[in-house]
Amino acid sequence: MYDHILFPTDGSDTAESVLDYVLDVAAAHDATLHVLHVADTNRDSVTDVHGEIVDVLEQAGERVVETVVDRATDRGVTAEGEVMQGDPSLTIADYAAEYGMDLVVMPTHGRRGLERVLLGSVTERVLNAAPVPVLVVNPDGEAEYRYPCRRVLVPTDGSPGAERALAEGVDVAAATGATLHVLHVVETGSLGPDARSVIRDSELDEHAHEILDSAVETAEESLDSVTGSVVYGTPHREIRAYAESEGVDLLVLGTQGQTNFSWYALGGVSSKLVRSSPVPLLMTRTAED
Repeated sequence: MYDHILFPTDGSDTAESVLDYVLDVAAAHDATLHVLHVADTNRDSVTDVHGEIVDVLEQAGERVVETVVDRATDRGVTAEGEVMQGDPSLTIADYAAEYGMDLVVMPTHGRRGLERVLLGSVTERVLNAAPVPVLVVNPDGEAEYRYPCRRVLVPTDGSPGAERALAEGVDVAAATGATLHVLHVVETGSLGPDARSVIRDSELDEHAHEILDSAVETAEESLDSVTGSVVYGTPHREIRAYAESEGVDLLVLGTQGQTNFSWYALGGVSSKLVRSSPVPLLMTRTAED
């Protein structure tokens, strides 16, 4: 399924903490791991000084890449590395497109506050720009991450982004032998604690089950083990709670590709889960995005 996997790394403890998981993914798919370090020449302190400063950045990057490639080789994973200059998020996205990557794997942080909302992280910017699926791993997660997966969760609302995520989730489940869980959340946030009893057997509830049944039927064309559920509440909270209670190993979401400030400020379900998912999160984009 994934023949070429891109792992951008800055050599930080955060990147180091997810490396074993990255190697598990690459080994499971017998993929070539492409290790990329971007010397950030987008900063004034670097772009205003030429020659030696950039050389030092590249030399440090080469050591970082060499260390990761050696670790991969020790695990029996084919790996190659490269150091490039530029803006990290744009360079990563361009590399993925130019060299035909099938997947990008990156860590993210659980930071909160205004700085995160307005500026985001390199990972979240790559999510907005990468032309291929991005697997986001929270290094601060409490659970032990497993790959190959045993249980894959795909929330669906019937949108094109959700359909793309379902296709990706089906492929991952087929490749790893996992059970696929399909979830539809009926949003009841503004309706109060008795919303579930009000909605049940209503047109809204009927529509929710139609969306779920369609997604389950599609998945069952390729998989033997599929389960579907409709729950009620706030979408990102219910998705997170389901993942924790059902022992999900991987969450797959679709995004409609909103960019820059709007993606963070609007606080969609996807952006909230990027920050708080208890398990690795695989983000896909629709073809038109």
